[in-house]
Amino acid sequence: MQDKDSEVLNYQRKRRKRITKIRYSIILIVAGWIVLSMILVVVLFVKMTSLEHKLDQLVTSSSEQNTDQINAGAAADLNSGVIAEETETTEEMQTEMTWDKVTPPASGISDEDNLASEGDLHKVYLTFDNVPSEHTSEILDVLQAYGVKATFFVNGNQDEEMLSVYQRIVDEGHTLGMNSYSNQYSVIYQSEDAFEQDYMTLKNFLKQTTGVDSLYYRFPGGSSNLISNVPMDYFIHYLNTQGIIYYDWNVSAGDGASTAYTSEEIVENVTDDVVKYKTSVVLLHDGTDKSATVEALGPLIEALEGMGAQILPIDEDTQVIQYVKADTVE
Repeated sequence: MQDKDSEVLNYQRKRRKRITKIRYSIILIVAGWIVLSMILVVVLFVKMTSLEHKLDQLVTSSSEQNTDQINAGAAADLNSGVIAEETETTEEMQTEMTWDKVTPPASGISDEDNLASEGDLHKVYLTFDNVPSEHTSEILDVLQAYGVKATFFVNGNQDEEMLSVYQRIVDEGHTLGMNSYSNQYSVIYQSEDAFEQDYMTLKNFLKQTTGVDSLYYRFPGGSSNLISNVPMDYFIHYLNTQGIIYYDWNVSAGDGASTAYTSEEIVENVTDDVVKYKTSVVLLHDGTDKSATVEALGPLIEALEGMGAQILPIDEDTQVIQYVKADTVE
C-alpha cells in the first residue's frame, strides 16, 4: 500500500513538473511573441516614416520637374513674348504649389529689339539666386580667376561665416542685388505689408553688412509667378516708389530643377539661348546642392568668351529684362 502511495506521489510530482514546464514554455512563447511584436511595430514605424519621407521627396521632385519644364518652354518661346518663370523651390513653396499656380500666362511681352542678328555683340549678365551658401566662395573664386564680374541676388543669412561673403561680393566688384530676406514664398507674397517688411529687412541688413544700398531686385519666382496671393503689380509699384529696378531673365541654366544636370548640360543650356539675344540675363543658382553649377562656371565663361560675348555685371546701363514692364505699372 505504501509503495502504491509513493508511486502516486511520484506521478503527481512529475505531472506538476510537466505542467510547470508547459506553463513556463507558454509564458516564454507569449513573452517572445510580445517582444517580437514590439520589434515588428518599431520596424514598421521606421519603414512608414521612411516611406513618408520618400513620398515627400517624390512630391517635391515632381513639383520641381513640372515647373522646370514650364520654365524651359517659356524661355524657348521668348521670341513670341514669354520670359521664363523661375522655379525656386523652398519647402514652404512646395507645400503651396499647384500646376495652375505656376502655369505661365498665355501672352507675354514683345522683345523683338533684343533678338540678335549675325554680327551683333552678345552682352551676357550672369546672375545667381539663393546667395549665400557653402558654394558662394567657390563661385567667387572662379569669377576672380577669369576676371569676370557677375550679379548676386541675395537672401538674408546672419550666420557669421556668411557675413564676410556679402562683403566679398561687393569688394570684388560684383553687383549686389536683392532676392528677398526669407526666401519663403508664403511669407513674402502673403500681403503687401509682408512683402514690404521682407524687402526693408533685407535692404537694411545689406546696408548694415556691406555699406551698399542695393538698387536691384529679383522677385522669388519671377514677376510672372502665379503663386503670390497679391497681384504682382502691387509689389512692382512699391519697388518703383523705392527707386528699385527689378530683373527677370531670358536665359536659364536649368540648374534650379530637380533634374540633375551635368556641368556640360548647364553650359549647353546657356549657350544655346545666349546666341539668340543681344542682351542675355542668365539665371543661375547658388545653393548647397549646386556643385554642378560651380563645375560648369569656368567652362561656361570660356564658351561665352569663345563666342565673343561680353560678360558684365548688371548696372544702370543694362537693358532691363522684365516680364511685367515696370514702367507700365502705376
